Amino acid sequence: MTQLASDHTVLVGDVGGTHARFAIVEAAGARPWRIHDRRDLAQPFATFNDALRSYFAGAPPRERPSAAVIAVAGPVSRGSARFTNRGWTLSEDDLRAFGFRTTLLINDFAALAFAVEILGDADLRTLGPELEGEPKSTISIVGAGTGFGVSYLARYADRVVPVATEGGHIGFAPSDEAELAVLKALWQQSERVSVERLLSGPGLETLYRTLEQIAGRSPAPRTAAEIAAGAAARDPGCEAAIAMFGAIYGTVAGDIALAHGARGGVYLAGGIAQKIEPFLRAGLFRSRFESKGRLSPFVAAIPTRLIVNPDAALLGAARAGIELARA
Repeated sequence: MTQLASDHTVLVGDVGGTHARFAIVEAAGARPWRIHDRRDLAQPFATFNDALRSYFAGAPPRERPSAAVIAVAGPVSRGSARFTNRGWTLSEDDLRAFGFRTTLLINDFAALAFAVEILGDADLRTLGPELEGEPKSTISIVGAGTGFGVSYLARYADRVVPVATEGGHIGFAPSDEAELAVLKALWQQSERVSVERLLSGPGLETLYRTLEQIAGRSPAPRTAAEIAAGAAARDPGCEAAIAMFGAIYGTVAGDIALAHGARGGVYLAGGIAQKIEPFLRAGLFRSRFESKGRLSPFVAAIPTRLIVNPDAALLGAARAGIELARA
């Protein structure tokens, strides 16, 4: 990989199943790094290249950085990616065709793993008890959005390695009779039910619809945002869906903490957690997180934090470019 430009500017992107965010990050000097020309593009572009062209067409005149790092919602292999919840493909060669000399594709949750060490107190809110966690220990990142992302920042002494995973596609395991009834209902539609089938925007809609059907009601179609708003308005069906969503979220986050040995903390990303934060605080999220039988004391010492900085993935992508350019 070639070195970044001397001014340490890098084009960064955070592109998921429903969003495409781009910015220029000036990753020089003391943090916080400066973010320029940030744009969120919501148009239904046919390809990633169309989205990037639209960004450049609308951005103020500025010398284009020589480096580009794009965080994508999907697995990255050999410099290429296919978006899990969007019919796009992208390669580092595609970025070079735009004139960038240094190009890098990175999983969006790997970018968040790069970001967690450079986030400050204002970028985070604690869910549950105020705990320090073990310094220099592994941190897990989980997040419900269009899908369910999982990554971790592996730490050993002074060594730090961000690791992307496909942990959102592990099998869903119910924790009580009500969740078992949901699983049995979903088995009628699919022989395998993953965590992402429930812990995501579409998953919340599925959960609401399934719980209403189990209760003998014919549910009207509701979006995830409408379900969250309904729960805030004390609609019983929406409240039940949000309550189970938060409980399952806590169970899965605790399981991921065990799998990764995440004594440094578990960080929640994605827009859904922020939108339902009051329900996560008031509901079963933290108690389910800690409810791990003989390993409950292990998990009870792990802090859970909510990432509230909307630019976290962009900052992580910039850090990835800086770190790998130095390698």
